[in-house]
Amino acid sequence: MKLILLLLLSVSVVRAQPGNSKLLDSLLHTSPALAQVLNHPNTYQLQLIYTQIDRDAQNIPHFIQHTYNLNPQQYFNPASLVKLPVALLALEKLHTLPPSISRSTIMSTGTAWQCQTAVPFAVPADSDRQATVGNYIKRMLLVSDNIAYNRLYEFLGQQPLNDRLQQLGYAGSRIVRRFAPCDTAANRHTNPITFHAVAGDTLYKQSAQTSLRTPPPPLGPVFVGRAYKVGDHIVHRPFDFTTANNLPLPDITTLLQTALFPESISATQCPHLTPADYAFLRQYLHLTPHASHFSAYVVPKYFDAYKKYLYYGRRPTANPQLGLRIFNIVGMSHGYLADVAYFADSLHQSEFMLSAVLYVNKDGIINDGAYEYDSIGEPFLAYLGQLLYQYEAHRRRQVAPNLTVFFEPDPKP
Repeated sequence: MKLILLLLLSVSVVRAQPGNSKLLDSLLHTSPALAQVLNHPNTYQLQLIYTQIDRDAQNIPHFIQHTYNLNPQQYFNPASLVKLPVALLALEKLHTLPPSISRSTIMSTGTAWQCQTAVPFAVPADSDRQATVGNYIKRMLLVSDNIAYNRLYEFLGQQPLNDRLQQLGYAGSRIVRRFAPCDTAANRHTNPITFHAVAGDTLYKQSAQTSLRTPPPPLGPVFVGRAYKVGDHIVHRPFDFTTANNLPLPDITTLLQTALFPESISATQCPHLTPADYAFLRQYLHLTPHASHFSAYVVPKYFDAYKKYLYYGRRPTANPQLGLRIFNIVGMSHGYLADVAYFADSLHQSEFMLSAVLYVNKDGIINDGAYEYDSIGEPFLAYLGQLLYQYEAHRRRQVAPNLTVFFEPDPKP
């Protein structure tokens, strides 16, 4: 660690690839642990956004982005990264419903089309297990729960969800699929939804929705790999991601900045949320499953680093770093591994954002389960997070940030 610190403090700017930040390029090449990925850019398709944050005398944050191999035209499967925009827009939609509806209101989901599943009205004794918008968001942010995402995708509806993304300025983003084996047509149809009082009375009904057409793919036809697996058979042609979700790294980075620093985003690009909404998002973007006291998430299955790839590498045995809180959203699917995070360090009074995605699929076969998440992807992200953490811990700032809002007490059990 001392050697790494000395290297960081003596970073000299080296010749970077066109379009790459010279500072970030130099930092990356101080760490031998990153060399395997950095030396094979075509294989690992690494994209990075490192955002320095400097505060002025009024504690207003100013953001300076440094990028590495960033290319919004280079497709990657966003996987669970789409859960953050869905959470933001679900909270926003609640404010368009009658005042009696909140994120704690019990919600039931019906069926009206193929590939739809129902969630009947119920009042379980454990409030964590109630079907509510708030609990679905908690499940998505704490353990990246796919069923919770499906319920909120259906609450929003495919067309309204994508129309709102376009209105907010995310022209390259498209969210058009559940995490379920539904075809393109079935994903255009979303379920009827009802909100209930605890006694079961209906407070609000939303009819089943249908998008007339799936929003067009922002990148056109997208094919990845050399083959893909269906059941026990290998199909020897690239896998078609044309109808999949799309969420470029700059977009999800801005969405996380929106959730944590809404005052830094223009009003036209911000969803209409309240301070209480933002406090709720901050809490569950940061919390680990165990620290959340959410009754369904117990150790050892849901360990502290379960959804923390950067810095901790998703290691079950990772020990929390004193004074560090990471607010993040992750994605892991089809060989793509991504983490988009904000680091708040009370020990060194430092903060920064880091967004990373890489592809770890050595055999080039999609859906065979033979991805190098554990051996290459997660260790790389851990070393990357630690490298930037060390650099930021010792980077000079004219004004020390006031990070109080990011270190609010955790909820009690």
